[in-house]
Amino acid sequence: MPPNDTPLPSRARRPLAVVVLVAFAALLALRVHHWGGLDQTALFYVGLPATLALLVVLTVRARSAVGVAMASTTVCLALAGPLLGEGLVCLLIAAPLIYGIVALVTWTAELLLRGGDRSRHALLAVPLLFALALEGVAGTSLLPRRDTGTGHVLVATPTENVAAALAAPPEYASPEAFLLRAIPFPRPVSVSGEGLEVGDTRLVHFTPRRTLRPGSEPEPRHMALRIVESDIGEDGGRVVFDVVEDTAFARWMDMRRAEAVWRAEGGGTRLTWRIDYERTYEPSWYFGPLQSHVTDLAAEYLGVTFGTAALGGGR
Repeated sequence: MPPNDTPLPSRARRPLAVVVLVAFAALLALRVHHWGGLDQTALFYVGLPATLALLVVLTVRARSAVGVAMASTTVCLALAGPLLGEGLVCLLIAAPLIYGIVALVTWTAELLLRGGDRSRHALLAVPLLFALALEGVAGTSLLPRRDTGTGHVLVATPTENVAAALAAPPEYASPEAFLLRAIPFPRPVSVSGEGLEVGDTRLVHFTPRRTLRPGSEPEPRHMALRIVESDIGEDGGRVVFDVVEDTAFARWMDMRRAEAVWRAEGGGTRLTWRIDYERTYEPSWYFGPLQSHVTDLAAEYLGVTFGTAALGGGR
């Protein structure tokens, strides 16, 4: 199929734009009226994908099969956003993977259709694509699903102040990491519970899940934790929290444990947080490193949060 250098006529683009508008109206109706339970998104996450889809439809210039495929993928992803609700987080994270696979498949198909020597080389990509697509079927995974995110901070304060900060409810600030701010992950806003003894509990409240249904209230999200191990001494300590209940991150990963370790170091205290979790998305070679990196950032955020509280005297 030879490339087409002729832009798509505006008269041909207008019906497609109408289709996009109608589809968006239907998706919005699903959200507003709670049809099928598809109401777990905010207006921002509906309006933004629709705007993106319109921009693509009205401005794209179809000059090659790859260009058409990428433009079509953009429209499909934009329209899928409202249906996915909180799954939009995964959609944003997976977008580079989706675009990469679309480009590879389209390029391979073009070479195969044209024939010649290059088509024989392109055949090598076919079994690779099948292998990548089948990961996760019947429980298969190239990388281990269990992983640990780690973050640490050196705080210029004695170990007893760090222990006091860990024992009390902290004040949560906005994360400094760009990825945590750019992707709409649930963010902690407050916590109830205190103490560092075995059996002590925490209930962390996160930003609520908002819907478009008339008269609906924001749906609270939380994580309940209980201390199962505690070892505190003069030069530091270690506390392990089991995740008892999680309505904040359960759709993206299976949170297991959180561990805080603090030790005296160089006139201050090194505070380390570890978060144990299980990955629930495939392919592992893509989502594994991504989730590991995000969890590292979350552990570092906890270190900074409690380190800041310790500098204030452990309040």
